[in-house]
Amino acid sequence: MTNSFRRLLLLAVILSSCGNLVAQTTDVQNGDVISPATTGVTEPQPSDTASDDEITTQQQDEAPAAVYDKADVAWMLVSIAFVLMMTCPGLALFYGGLVRKKNILSVMMQCVFLMGLMSVVWAVIGYSLAFGGSGAYFGNFEHLLLAGVTPSSASGLTVEQCINDQIIVAFQGMFFIITPALICGAFAERMKFTTMAVFSVVWGLLIYCPIAHWVWDEGGWLSEATAGAKYQAIDFAGGLVVHISSGVSALVCALLIGRRRGFPSQAMMPHNLTYTCIGTGLLWVGWFGFNGGSGLAADGKAVNALFATHLAASAGVLSWSLGEWFKHGKASVLGACSGAVAGLVCITPGAGSVTPICGILMGFAAGLFCFFSCTTLKNTFGYDDSLDAFGIHGLGGILGAILTGVFATSVVTGGESRGAIDGHSAQIMTQLVSVVAAVGFSAIGTFVILKILDAVMGLRVSEQQEVQGLDISQHGEEGYIFL
Repeated sequence: MTNSFRRLLLLAVILSSCGNLVAQTTDVQNGDVISPATTGVTEPQPSDTASDDEITTQQQDEAPAAVYDKADVAWMLVSIAFVLMMTCPGLALFYGGLVRKKNILSVMMQCVFLMGLMSVVWAVIGYSLAFGGSGAYFGNFEHLLLAGVTPSSASGLTVEQCINDQIIVAFQGMFFIITPALICGAFAERMKFTTMAVFSVVWGLLIYCPIAHWVWDEGGWLSEATAGAKYQAIDFAGGLVVHISSGVSALVCALLIGRRRGFPSQAMMPHNLTYTCIGTGLLWVGWFGFNGGSGLAADGKAVNALFATHLAASAGVLSWSLGEWFKHGKASVLGACSGAVAGLVCITPGAGSVTPICGILMGFAAGLFCFFSCTTLKNTFGYDDSLDAFGIHGLGGILGAILTGVFATSVVTGGESRGAIDGHSAQIMTQLVSVVAAVGFSAIGTFVILKILDAVMGLRVSEQQEVQGLDISQHGEEGYIFL
């Protein structure tokens, strides 16, 4: 009886040990770091007679390798795909449906070509100029040709978020792609394709990269990550960096290139709002990665950003449609699509700082404000912003940046950044300073770039090419061939 009891006891100990071993192995496979305190294994201690150098060497040898959070990595990979989808097919279809049918391929080609061109430029030098060094205004060349960026490298925010540097490079690269593509809406149907390509590269390196460095890189003079900075602007996903920079630059492009021939006396109606509606849906979904991924983690802030983004877009649809209903007696598909994008633009800087209910307020305000901008304001001044890049992205981004200073709350940020709603009204002034800086830098820089390009290679296609359509004159193809 005694021997049987001993055998049972021994068997229980063995099974328990095996269970602990399996549990520890599972933890390691899941990416968790196992503490010696939880394993029951005593850490080897340096002997009392060991020298300080020996102890230091032993501690260095025992330092655990970086462990990445698989959930964060997976979410960021999905977000990268979502943001790329925003350029093509999202923006390509949205813009393609808004132009006349003789120009649909030209705007789609701009989106597709910029996906390739800007990706290479970003990897070669763009990332380094935006996120290299710790200067207040400009990056440097430390990451030229992605130097120091490997699957196992992690620095800055990537260490805190348990993701590697390559994810940051890829994710931010998607922003670098879509921003100049947004500008194309202002000069649609009249700019040379070669000039567009050169302009996009020069603008991306000289305008986009510095603003991204100001706002998002540690050391930037407007960055929340810069300890002790006088102005710490809240721009969670690119209200300043993407939308204000592209929208203001779009207005400068429209003014310098001039109106389309026949505008405004000749009606230039969208030729296929079905495409625009589909593009809106793709942009809406893609924006979940655009805003939701900007926190660099699959956590509560990502959930808040995604939900606030959705509600802002929804409110934008309602308010723009209401504006049309009161002014024209009916709501249009184009108005609903434009309102959705206006709401998405407005919530972009504050998605990680405002509550979903405040997101509704921001989206509703954006729908009405951008409706006024794209109709009354545009008609009053007579500029030909073909696809309303300035009216929606420029002015919508400005409104969003300011309202973020009003509605940002520690309930969402965890005490990092607060707005007027929390009694921190000084944040509104910070947001205004950042808006003025982004507007001024974008406008002046774009003006200089365009003047130089106009002198060197010309900006606009000939009158004959414009009448013929850019699909044929620039690409030798037609968008619609029915046999």
